Amino acid sequence: MRLLLAEDEKDLNRIITKKLVSGGYSVDSCYDGEEALLYLSSAEYDGIILDVMMPKADGFAVLGKLRAQGIHTPVLMLTARDAVEDRVAGLDLGANDYLVKPFAFAELMARIRAMTRVAGKQSDSTLKAADLILDCASHKVTRAGCEIALSAREYAILEYLMRNKDIVLSREKIENNIWNFDYEGGTNVVDVYISYLRRKIDNGHEVKLIHTVRGSGYVLREGK
Repeated sequence: MRLLLAEDEKDLNRIITKKLVSGGYSVDSCYDGEEALLYLSSAEYDGIILDVMMPKADGFAVLGKLRAQGIHTPVLMLTARDAVEDRVAGLDLGANDYLVKPFAFAELMARIRAMTRVAGKQSDSTLKAADLILDCASHKVTRAGCEIALSAREYAILEYLMRNKDIVLSREKIENNIWNFDYEGGTNVVDVYISYLRRKIDNGHEVKLIHTVRGSGYVLREGK
């Protein structure tokens, strides 16, 4: 999943970004509200983490503009202020959740999982396609009962495919969802990772799950 983090405290921004990337997320990070709006106008995100007190445009202003534009991407607000009025204001503007600083990173990760899970097509923490099972909480992947070891990037692509089961995803859409703006890779990077996944997911199984749609991209579905 691709996340946007807008947090003006640079050390905290760096630490949160590192934690999220280690958790398998693709992250774009910025330090003020105007920059956050620029990112949001250029890419689609699965979740947004907004600090309330930011320069140029605060988190409330960013959230208000998003919702006014009809963008319903789930938003988690971060704040150093524990006032009930602040939480009510954010929730009334359309925030999905609120977390008060200082916070435990385990709680942040759990709230992000819950927020993005509810917004997704499948609300359950377990995604299934035939005998392929992906546990979003533990990142455990099995097929026919056998556990499959995946790299963080392979896991991220597989989760994206499974959340969009039966939907054809272009190479560009997969790349935009999995990698951030800092990525400088080859043009065939998606094809390379799909080939890795096919070897691990489909080889040795009669029913193939990952399919190429010529001229369009890839789709995960049960059957041809």
